[in-house]
Amino acid sequence: MKTKTRPCVLVFAGHDPSGGAGIQADIEAIAAQGAHALPVITALTVQDNDHAYAVHAVDVQIILQQAMTLVAKMPVKVIKLGIVAHKKNATAIASFIQKMKQQHADLHIIVDPVLGSGHGDSLSLDDAVQAIEPLLKVATLITPNLPELKRLSSQAGDIQTQVANLMQSTGADVLLKGGHATEVQVKNIWFQHGQWHTAQEWQWPRLPGEFHGSGCTLASAIAGQLAIGVTLPEALQNAQSYTQQSLQHAYAIAAGQLIPARQPISNTRKKS
Repeated sequence: MKTKTRPCVLVFAGHDPSGGAGIQADIEAIAAQGAHALPVITALTVQDNDHAYAVHAVDVQIILQQAMTLVAKMPVKVIKLGIVAHKKNATAIASFIQKMKQQHADLHIIVDPVLGSGHGDSLSLDDAVQAIEPLLKVATLITPNLPELKRLSSQAGDIQTQVANLMQSTGADVLLKGGHATEVQVKNIWFQHGQWHTAQEWQWPRLPGEFHGSGCTLASAIAGQLAIGVTLPEALQNAQSYTQQSLQHAYAIAAGQLIPARQPISNTRKKS
């Protein structure tokens, strides 16, 4: 019997003990796309499905040792990044990625710029915006929500102005998530680098309730799609559709935010 092979996504992210966000969300969403996650934990957090209470950074040498060991043996064409705890970790990971990009010009770097929990709790040991800056400079796609875009751009004005300001310091595309708006439809907008005056939009029905880990799910689904060889436009479409279905089938583990059901779409069924 022929052994099946799955493409790998290298993931740098924090561990969420509630299992809703962070590295567990990444692993589940990537696997659901038909790829395999190589998870390198950058931080241990103390949180539940609503609030984050503490962040404990993993030593940078441990992070780098794990990453170097993995890429020395396993082909990696996609890297997904979540929280990294502080700027020291971010700088070291960015340097590691820069070296990888010198050998793999087509490397996709997906950065989910998590600046805090859904309720605004800090997930960084120093200034969250400054901490993530080194990673933004190596990104090929950044996936901020509306509050994150405003903080990252440090620019007043409309969305296009904020995106343009963010792009000035990066070479990345931006997928802006509209979950924090108030319209009936959630509008996500893809700005290609240097082309913020023209963009592609998707609209999705706004679902009732709040969700823990929806951003991780989307960014990791995009990474998984790219790993299996899908083009970026298709990856953005497929990952959003997958995330929407994950939210439609979300479940509760306690009072508060719901957990996205990150099964493969073909295995997701409504209860009768």
